[in-house]
Amino acid sequence: MDTIYKPLKAPFPWFGGKSRAAELIWQRFGKVANYVEPFAGSLAVLLQRPGTLSTETVNDLDGLLVNFWRAVRAEPEVVAMHADWPVAELDLHARHAVLVESRAALTAQLQADPNFYDAVLAGWWVWGACAWIGSGWCSGKGPWQRVETAEGLRLVNVSGNAGKGINRQLPHLGDAGKGINRQLPHLGDAGKGEWLSILAGRLRNVRVACGDWQRVTGPSVTTKHGLTAMLLDPPYDEGSAENDVYGVAHSSVAADVRAWALENGTNPLLRIALCSYGDTPPLPGWTREKWQARKGYQKADADGASNADREVIDFSPHCLKPAQRGLFDFIPLSDATQQ
Repeated sequence: MDTIYKPLKAPFPWFGGKSRAAELIWQRFGKVANYVEPFAGSLAVLLQRPGTLSTETVNDLDGLLVNFWRAVRAEPEVVAMHADWPVAELDLHARHAVLVESRAALTAQLQADPNFYDAVLAGWWVWGACAWIGSGWCSGKGPWQRVETAEGLRLVNVSGNAGKGINRQLPHLGDAGKGINRQLPHLGDAGKGEWLSILAGRLRNVRVACGDWQRVTGPSVTTKHGLTAMLLDPPYDEGSAENDVYGVAHSSVAADVRAWALENGTNPLLRIALCSYGDTPPLPGWTREKWQARKGYQKADADGASNADREVIDFSPHCLKPAQRGLFDFIPLSDATQQ
């Protein structure tokens, strides 16, 4: 009997996550043999996938993010141990600095070895992501760096230095500062690590790649596995996220993704969802649906409208049409259970 998985939530907050759009996306994808996500992020859509599993490949250029997903898949207990720590401002700054310094070397190892991961850094990363307020966690944009002094390592403000540093801010101090309490419900109690172990079970057969998005869009990853659903959620044109790991203008990445989608959208073996803001022109022959993201820490624009109100998803011609929702090959999220 095929295993049917209960939809899960990501264990950390993520700027631009698509958790609220996941059900809509799977209604338009339906049942497919293969799923590909070139911009992984929090994996909110994959984790809410209804029904039985098939081939799944996710990718991201952010080494710290990819390291977390690989480490959780392989050693959830170790990740949980290093994530189970009280919220402390000094620890947040120290670990933040180490993570930013480690990103380049870690990413190079992740790209060279598909089985590599660092469970300690993964635990620190998710702990900090849950303790941090707003965007900017591990962005590498800040004046504070670890510097060796006569008294030992110190965090020093080196404004104007070309190197990457961190910003310093108060951590999330909810729940009387008792530790991680945002999306990691089992850490710090008798069920320590249970949540990450459940995630590990879900991710066991997911291929987690680290690199440029185009590496997972070719036929060998997509249509050679049969009918393929692909979620394209690139950094938007305006580059609102602070962590620009691509090192180029967001508009360049978004434009390249849009061009690829337009070129490949007529392939009958591809069901593509392209995420963007509503002021981008709809793709010819595609259908567009609007949805509202969680407002969170997003700022309103000059007219008082939040970016959360601008979110749209364009679906390629071979996605299921709205009238086809609920067909026999689709299991509604509310009916999915874990066996």
